[in-house]
Amino acid sequence: MTPPAPDTTRATASPTESPDGTTSPAAPAERSTPPAEAAAAATPDRQRRPSLAETVVAAITARIRGGAYRPGDKLPTEQAVMTEHGVSRTVVREAISRLQASGLVATRHGIGTFVCAPPVAPVEIGTVVTLRDVLAMLELRISLETEAAALAARRRSDAQLAEMQRAVEDFEAEIAAGRNGVDADFRFHMQVALATGNRYFESIFRQLGTATIPRTRLDTTRLAAESSESYLSRTNREHEAILDAIRRGDAESARAGMRMHLANSRERVRRASEAAASAE
Repeated sequence: MTPPAPDTTRATASPTESPDGTTSPAAPAERSTPPAEAAAAATPDRQRRPSLAETVVAAITARIRGGAYRPGDKLPTEQAVMTEHGVSRTVVREAISRLQASGLVATRHGIGTFVCAPPVAPVEIGTVVTLRDVLAMLELRISLETEAAALAARRRSDAQLAEMQRAVEDFEAEIAAGRNGVDADFRFHMQVALATGNRYFESIFRQLGTATIPRTRLDTTRLAAESSESYLSRTNREHEAILDAIRRGDAESARAGMRMHLANSRERVRRASEAAASAE
């Protein structure tokens, strides 16, 4: 009786046979890639599809909106999210950073990431529509964020510093790609607010959202009398100066850097407002 053939279905590479009938050794196995990332890499870029981070953000947001994750609930661990979505740790961290920027979650370092309660009395962002509104918003930001930068210099953690650095780098990448960098810009300022360790700074800034960024309401590059790329690059250099002061623990320089950064924006908007008034 012929013995049964051995099971050859195990996950090893098999030798390949050349046209002349000879057999060559199998190629060594390559490093494994998370399934979702491998699928994304193999998909033709005919039409832009959501990035892996955007897909994870959408999934978690849907659960929060749907009540599966309630305010105060702790999100699954990074490893659990990686396993569920078949993505890398880098993708999960980017998704969490975006959820933080949108005000849906907050991370308590060493403990975990928790769902935030919705703001009780959100600012009516739709009312920030005129030059005067934007100018008023900048005045509010100067009063809040200059002190936030000083506190961040004294209290920031290494992890928060890394998130600020990532936002600066993402902003630079957005500029190089010809985009306006609003998300990265907001994330930088949000991380400064988080680094204060004061939940009221964080809460107010989350309520304000991206309405704090003037170019979400008007074309500030047109007001700057310079190219869009030059204007945005200068804005990000101001971010870098603030970040450097926070990294050094220099509260006074961080405060001064933030004041100069926001005052520059206020001055551009003020000049535009006066020009519009004189033209009436």
